[in-house]
Amino acid sequence: QVQLAESGGGSVQSGGSLRLSCAASSYSYSRYCMGWFRQAPGKEREGVANIDRYGSSTYADSVKGRFTISRDNAKNTLALQMNSLAPDDTAMYYCAAKASPLCNSLWWMTYNYWGQGTQVTVSS
Repeated sequence: QVQLAESGGGSVQSGGSLRLSCAASSYSYSRYCMGWFRQAPGKEREGVANIDRYGSSTYADSVKGRFTISRDNAKNTLALQMNSLAPDDTAMYYCAAKASPLCNSLWWMTYNYWGQGTQVTVSS
């Protein structure tokens, strides 16, 4: 069991940057696969990026080269650095976790622990 809480969302102009954070309350945080997901109004939830316990990461094609996911296992935190933001990045962003030896999937249904989300709005 793990509780997750996101922060760092807000409004930014196109081309700007934001850094999202996720705090996890779990003694076993280091064993979790962690991911960032997003959902815009009228669209399906999509995976943005994930990272395993060793720091190996996977990104959606739409954010490669712009977003960077990272984690600090000692502090039980997860981060998403978002650069070169565009209006299409506007969405509610969620931190998610799963206890799994594999962390190569951005399919949201494989994650069973979720934060409440933080809103990111990018204006043109």
